[in-house]
Amino acid sequence: MDLGLNNKKALVVGASRGLGAAIARALATEGATVVAAARSVDKIEAWIAALPAGVRGRVSALKLDTGDLAQIDAAADKLLAEGGVDVLVNNTGGPPPGVAKDVKRDAWLTQFQSMAANLFHLTQRLLPAMQEKKWGRIITVASSGIEQPIPNLALSNGIRSAVLGWSKTLANEVAQDGITVNMVLPGRIQTERIGQLDQANAERLNVSIDKIAQSAMAQIPAGRYGTPEEFANVVAFLAGEPASYVTGTKIRIDGGATRSV
Repeated sequence: MDLGLNNKKALVVGASRGLGAAIARALATEGATVVAAARSVDKIEAWIAALPAGVRGRVSALKLDTGDLAQIDAAADKLLAEGGVDVLVNNTGGPPPGVAKDVKRDAWLTQFQSMAANLFHLTQRLLPAMQEKKWGRIITVASSGIEQPIPNLALSNGIRSAVLGWSKTLANEVAQDGITVNMVLPGRIQTERIGQLDQANAERLNVSIDKIAQSAMAQIPAGRYGTPEEFANVVAFLAGEPASYVTGTKIRIDGGATRSV
């Protein structure tokens, strides 16, 4: 299937590793010009160097800390001066684990700024250029925890649920401009982040990390963790022309793990 991403430009936030890096690679493979943004530019440059020659030239690295509003505005200024972007993938690292009764106010405010408010601002800055072109894709990576709260991830469950409300509202506002707005909800995808969460749960419950992973897999109908590439392929489809009538949705990529209808 031709996703129609040739001559499209994408910004992928949080692209130094894991899901963000996999999404950036998938979009570039499909023909898009990709700006991969994250705090660790050296990590981005490392995986760019490993790409096939025909794909490598379509990806560039940009330093961006979503917790720093000045960097958000500087990135937006640069991209707008170059004509804006057609595809925006909002992706942030997950916040520290913790239970709701223990998370302090300062942690809520800090993480909300980085995971929500600054992404709202970045989207707002880049949106008018999409509206002028009458074409755009805004895709936000969240978590299956917004449908089925995940134990010990209070910050993620709460903040990403707020992002869901924003995404659905924005989708209704810009659909007539040829812009789609969707969310993708990863379950247990085999990334460094999942390894860290498994380790945290193992320490909290005083069991081995292998036992945590085996227990988690037993709850997934597919019987395994997903791969970043499987996740990224869904994002690439949503970014393309064939998904032009898909908007205001949240799509699970979790091997069937979410039990709610």
